[in-house]
Amino acid sequence: MIEQVFTLANSKERTVEKVIQDDNLDYIHMLFNKDEGLPLHYSNSNVYMTVLAGRLSISLDEQETAVYPAGTLLKIPYKTKMNVRNLHDDQLELIVIKAPSPRTFLEENAQS
Repeated sequence: MIEQVFTLANSKERTVEKVIQDDNLDYIHMLFNKDEGLPLHYSNSNVYMTVLAGRLSISLDEQETAVYPAGTLLKIPYKTKMNVRNLHDDQLELIVIKAPSPRTFLEENAQS
């Protein structure tokens, strides 16, 4: 078998699963219930965030909180302050891709 196969969680519980972390990218699957989310942090690479289900409430840098429905793809630049939350009743499901991989990205920027 040439391909690698990964199965994403199907859960009612808060889930952050790092499905793939290699030199090319990080591929992360997230499930958040109401009032759950990530700690306030800064992006450590270019972030591509796809809302698969529910509604994402996100504040970037000093902007007001924006709400994005399922079917939305956000492109968030490196070193952006992020506050990712689910403020709604429906479960929020996200796919987050960091490209290049943060460790590769940080190595390249350290050499510059």
